[in-house]
Amino acid sequence: MPAEATSKLGNFLRDRRMRLDPVAFGFTTGRRRTQGLRREEVAQRANISPTWYTWLEQGRGGAPSADVLNRIATGLMLTEPEREHLFMLGLGRPPEVRYKSVDSVTPRLQRVLDALETSPAIIKTATWDVVAWNRAAAALLTDYSKLPREQRNILRLMFGNPRVRAAQDDWQGVARFVVGSFRADAARAGAGAEIAELVEELSRTSPEFEALWRDNDLVAAHGEGVKRLRHPEIGLIELEFSVFAVDGRPELGMVVYNPVNGSDAERIQSLIASRSG
Repeated sequence: MPAEATSKLGNFLRDRRMRLDPVAFGFTTGRRRTQGLRREEVAQRANISPTWYTWLEQGRGGAPSADVLNRIATGLMLTEPEREHLFMLGLGRPPEVRYKSVDSVTPRLQRVLDALETSPAIIKTATWDVVAWNRAAAALLTDYSKLPREQRNILRLMFGNPRVRAAQDDWQGVARFVVGSFRADAARAGAGAEIAELVEELSRTSPEFEALWRDNDLVAAHGEGVKRLRHPEIGLIELEFSVFAVDGRPELGMVVYNPVNGSDAERIQSLIASRSG
């Protein structure tokens, strides 16, 4: 490693080590010359040699392996962006994609959804499990709270729920778009193993899904578009949708559906009010 790179790596490790509270990790405070964890304590948490860790902080010892960097990231409780930065300093490249399953969101992110009163909005994972939604989504799309956790999956709903299928103004086009976007998301997140069981299940239960999945050229970006829904109570609704990345949570995406005109917004608001009464 170039001297400048090793110096930056050492400074980064030292800075993150000194931010940690020894008591929180079960270490006695005793007499410490500096704040934070000691080098040997980080090495213990990372299951590496104290000498090797000391050399890394001092800019000695050469380039660490990806395994060592992952252990250090765990030992220092690094966030995902910090872990990526650690890899860029240590190896000159980002870490390999590691998919992490998620089943909830932070209260702050839920409040963002709830602030969108007439715009249905959901948070989905890279495997297209819906993990959060607002009242507008529950009223217009699906009341996910009434479904078992394993059924809160967009693919399962699209190919296995007659009500969801009937609501699509162009089910064939939507289904093709969904499968292509799902494939792209899973590949980008490194979630191939995680979707294998779902793909096998849907291929077995839905010939239409199986045919679409066999089309390996079917990959689609889904940053934005228009969706038309036929709701049994308020009729045809046209929505513009946009997909947003969640900062610091690469495994999540937020999908927001905005009614294209004031009339549609009013009908959605009436629908929500009728469900709240």
